Amino acid sequence: METWTIGSATVTRIEEQVGPVGLPVDKFLVGFDRQAFERHLDWMVPDHFAPASDRMISSMHSWLVRTARHTILVDGCCGNHKDRPWMPRFHQLNTRYLENLRATGVAPEEIDIVLCTHLHADHVGWNTRLENGRWVPTFPRAKYLFSDREDERWNPARNPAIPADRRILYEDSVLPVIEAGLATRIAGAHAIDDSLLIEPSPGHTPGHVVLKLKSNGQHALFCGDVVHHAIQVYYPAWNSAFCEDPDQARRTRRGVLEHCAAKRAMLFPTHFGKPHVAAIHAMGGAFVPQFVSPSG
Repeated sequence: METWTIGSATVTRIEEQVGPVGLPVDKFLVGFDRQAFERHLDWMVPDHFAPASDRMISSMHSWLVRTARHTILVDGCCGNHKDRPWMPRFHQLNTRYLENLRATGVAPEEIDIVLCTHLHADHVGWNTRLENGRWVPTFPRAKYLFSDREDERWNPARNPAIPADRRILYEDSVLPVIEAGLATRIAGAHAIDDSLLIEPSPGHTPGHVVLKLKSNGQHALFCGDVVHHAIQVYYPAWNSAFCEDPDQARRTRRGVLEHCAAKRAMLFPTHFGKPHVAAIHAMGGAFVPQFVSPSG
């Protein structure tokens, strides 16, 4: 297992899959500059970019955060057996995700908080699992946290105009935890305890949130899709093609990077290639990532 230490807390990566994204890099990144991008090939190949296919490499993983008081899962990847025909990489998977979780010594029943940074398909899939033809909560004793603004955006009962694919996603991966009484929809900032703070981070989606961790003077930030790929640390004005509010996404991304640089907070993204985690350094009005290998 790949584990990082933040003060007295530990953070372990739970892998679902690693591979190329579905779009060429110039279609995935908005504001993309090929010449600027290629100046970074020496560190991007092979773990962050595949030149032969012109695709970025992305990881699908959750973060298992263990503190003295909580066992938290941040973002639930794609999930097994989900119908996602519009996104082949997410469609009808059969991965060893739960086995990877159990290999850390943590069973699904021991997770007490699941945080969804937003409600996209690759962040909520393992909220539920298929049991006797029904979708049931994967983490039956957990409190599932996500923003009310995000629910307002994707809940068919609150937004009847959402597309059919988003309706399917909500009904198999979000609604079952609500019906089980496990969901808490939060508005604004939300303190889990004095070491864990959820904050709004809109732009990629309207209700996107990040998680800040502090422990014994050390800091970490779990950024969801505020930063998709490590190249965006160098070029924070480059959005992903899936950022709904481009200007706000840029402001949020810069704010996250400024926080990490000022607080020396380790950045824990959901999609960076190996080694997945970075310290952020401010340099002349820009930022530079320094990858941090796991401590265990």
